[in-house]
Amino acid sequence: MAITIIPPARAVSSTAQSGATSLPVRLVPRRRPGRWAAAAVVAVLGAMLVNTLLTNQRFEWPTVAHYFTQAAVLKGLWLTLWLTAVTFAAGFALGIGLAAMRLWGGPLLRAVSFGFVWLVRSVPPLVLLLFWFQLASLYPRLSLGIPFGPEFVTVDTTHLISGIVAAIIALTLDVAAFAAEIVRGGLVSVPPGQTEAARSLGLGPRRIFRRIVLPQAMPAIIPGSGNLLIGLLKSTSLVSVIAVTDVLYSVQLVYNQNFKVMPLLLVATTWYVVITSVLAVGQYFIERRFSRGRRDARPFRVILRDAARLRPALPRATTNPTVPAPADTAGERR
Repeated sequence: MAITIIPPARAVSSTAQSGATSLPVRLVPRRRPGRWAAAAVVAVLGAMLVNTLLTNQRFEWPTVAHYFTQAAVLKGLWLTLWLTAVTFAAGFALGIGLAAMRLWGGPLLRAVSFGFVWLVRSVPPLVLLLFWFQLASLYPRLSLGIPFGPEFVTVDTTHLISGIVAAIIALTLDVAAFAAEIVRGGLVSVPPGQTEAARSLGLGPRRIFRRIVLPQAMPAIIPGSGNLLIGLLKSTSLVSVIAVTDVLYSVQLVYNQNFKVMPLLLVATTWYVVITSVLAVGQYFIERRFSRGRRDARPFRVILRDAARLRPALPRATTNPTVPAPADTAGERR
């Protein structure tokens, strides 16, 4: 947005002719032809996308609507949600412990935390999942007893590590590695002067962390945690490789029978989009709660309205600003 101001020479001449003492200044938006051209291109592409979705009969939308709420699909969806919730809760708790080890632990604990995060983040989730699923090939039996001594309990790994157990372990470790860095980054973002000022007031370490450090770190932790949760929801589709009946594997079982591949994949895609949208809205409200009092905290309807607006809104001025006319210097001398 730019401000159009009448040049002084024109202002003096106009004032002299009209006899007015001031001129109104009109605020006009800056002309952005590139933005309008890009908006037109995007609008055309969007119209083409909607047209192909509605006119291409091969999408088979009636088939998508038929299988969208089938019992097999809903059962797989429930397993996906359950797996996401369990692995996120366990992984984030483990990540908090790793972040505490990295920040306040001794040299050994810091090295263990750094090594764990480095190793798990370096391995793809699918490889980690297959590794735990095939753990029986490395360790056929797991035992509990005295280290380097007698064994008290022995368990067959083949029956212990099932597909769902392997999925929980692999996804939990993957979430823990990323959650540790998210939590550590949020805590480090708090200026050290906040803690020093609280100590000078006589506050204890626990109260300082609970009342001062954590509230300031949460606005930095919540966005990364929300993105991690959404990424975990999509990563649960990897468990279909080891025949865990999540929502993706459930639709695969159906289209292996009726050979309607694309409609069933659209069913799974639509469910992922719906759940991701719900999580995104929940993330916004959680961020807003922990950002109370900040200037950049805006209502959700304002964000949607600004995102849908093609041109910036002009500020509403109660009174029109004016440009004062120059005084008659000759008259002043007289």
